[in-house]
Formats: sequence, structure tokens, C-alpha cells
Amino acid sequence: MPVDRTISGKYRVAVMTALGVLTVVLWLACMLFGSVDIPSNRIVAIVFGLSEGADEDTWRTIILMSRLPATTTAMLAGMALALAGLQMQTTFSNPLAGPSILGVSTGSSLGVAVVLLASGGAVTGQFGIATASILGAILGAGCILLLLLGFSRIVKSTAMLLIVGIIIGYLASSLISLLNFFATQEGVHSFVIWGMGSFGGMTLERLGIFAPLCIIGIAASFLYVKPLDAMLLGDNYARNLGVNVRRTRNALLLLAGGLTALVTAFCGPIGFIGLVVPHIARLIIRTSSHIWVVGATALSGSAIMLLCQLISVMPQSSIIPINAITPLIGAPIIIYIIVNRNKIFYLR
Repeated sequence: MPVDRTISGKYRVAVMTALGVLTVVLWLACMLFGSVDIPSNRIVAIVFGLSEGADEDTWRTIILMSRLPATTTAMLAGMALALAGLQMQTTFSNPLAGPSILGVSTGSSLGVAVVLLASGGAVTGQFGIATASILGAILGAGCILLLLLGFSRIVKSTAMLLIVGIIIGYLASSLISLLNFFATQEGVHSFVIWGMGSFGGMTLERLGIFAPLCIIGIAASFLYVKPLDAMLLGDNYARNLGVNVRRTRNALLLLAGGLTALVTAFCGPIGFIGLVVPHIARLIIRTSSHIWVVGATALSGSAIMLLCQLISVMPQSSIIPINAITPLIGAPIIIYIIVNRNKIFYLR
């Protein structure tokens, strides 16, 4: 396992602690800043249920119905997408693999496109745009995952399965383009807004569904530390250690796809996080051992997503879409990693 022997365990513990503290600080910052200026002491009182004044009803609504769900969702979504990207990069031994590489995000987009563009408003009129989009995204991603699992029984090569996923993604994108071409102006507008990615539509009720499912997926990711370490050195090495490569690959595919589908369904397709964050984690933790990388990836993902959420609400007059911010952070990091690839702990 590639490990820098000059780096002590104390250094990695310190890094993990710093990432945890940074995540908490950014979570608090997202709660403090927004379009409405609310005193910090009132925010604390409202969150802990210590505020009962009728004159604070507006502040209570903003905090409990908007900032708290959006901020918590950003933290969990960052963890989920980052871990999904790490699993894909290790499974396919490809540093450019990400949650969207297998077409799961595109499948979610196709499901939403069918709901918003092809239904003529019938589905959205019955359930509402937000609920119908979530249902469509989950069904679309589920169909793509079933297709991939079906192909995984036929295709034995991991590289070929990756190519199949990319092709399925292109086919889904083609169908989305056709739906956009024949859709109404209102439908196209709704779909474009959804595709920009946002945490603003999350409510406490939806968070009650999203958070437990996301936490289960994140917790399950930590159970695959040893299989990921074995697969890091190749399929043959993993088999010699007793790892069922095919079964593990399918499980990781299902786990990463499920996390991606969950985030996409509730928040829209969010790019760059799953691609960039695993590299950042390896860079700062100075090892490819997943017992460290998984934790560092989860914390880094939550911190970066919270930073994006904080930037998105800074203008105060409006909220910037998340997908307009993530490339500004992710692209320079990817360029740096490519230029300095020999100094970074890669997959092999």
C-alpha cells in the first residue's frame, strides 16, 4: 500500500481533526449568513427551541425551514458525492472516474426530464414540481443502476463496464436533448433551473427522508475499507486475499450509484465534488490507505460543499446555483493535480 513512511500517525490525526473543525465552522457560518441578517444569539436560541417570542416567527421560519435544512443537506451531500467518487476511482482504477461517469446522474436527469418535459404538466400538477422531480430522479437513476447491474453479469472486465456506463450516459443525454427540443418553454425553464443544483428546496420534512438514507450510505462506505485497499493493488491481488472482486464491484457500484442518485434526486445534479475531493483527501492525508482516505474524503467533501453553499448565499439579493461554483473550485485543483501527479499518492 502506498504510504509515506515519513508522515506520522499524529499528523494524520491532526489533519482529520482540522477537517472536522473546519466542517463545523463552515456549518455555523452557513447558518449565520443569508439574505436576512439575524443575530447569532437568536439563531442559537431558535435552533435549540429557546425562542418563543411572536416577533421572532419570521426568523424562526427562515432558520428552521430554510437555513437548517439547506446547510445540513449540503454537509451530507458533500460527504455522499465525495465517497461515491472515491469508490468509483478505486473500483475502476481511474483517477478521472466520478459519480456521474456511469450515467447515474444522467439517468436521474432523464427521469426529471420525463416528469417536467414529457408529462405535459400532468405529473407535476398531481404531486407538485419538487416532489415529482424527486420521484422522477429516483426512478431514472434506478433504471440506469439496474441496467448496469445487468451488464455487470455479462461484462467481466471492469474497464469494459466503465465504457458501457459511459455509453448509457450518452444515450440518456441524447433522450434529454430530444425532450428539451419538443418541450414547452415553461418545461425547459423548470428543467434548466433544476439542473443548476441547489439546496434551497430542502425542507425539514424532506430532510427527514434524505438524512437517514444518506447517513446509512455513508456508514456503509466505511465497511468497504479493506476491500477497497485490496482492489487498489489490482484484481488478482484482491482475489489472492479472498475478496470476491465481482461481488464487491457490484456492491460498490450499487452503493456509489445509490448515493449519487439520492443527492441528485433531492438537490439536482452537482458536478466536480466526486471527481475532485478524493484527490484532495489523498493530497492532504499523504496516503492511499483507505482507512485514512475514506474519512478524509468524507470530511473534505462536506467542508467544500459547505463552502460552496456559503458562497452561493453571499450576494444576499439572490442565490447562486451550486453548479456555477463547484467548477471554479474544482477545475484549478484538477489542473494542479495533473501538473503535480508524480508528487501525489495515486491509485497505484
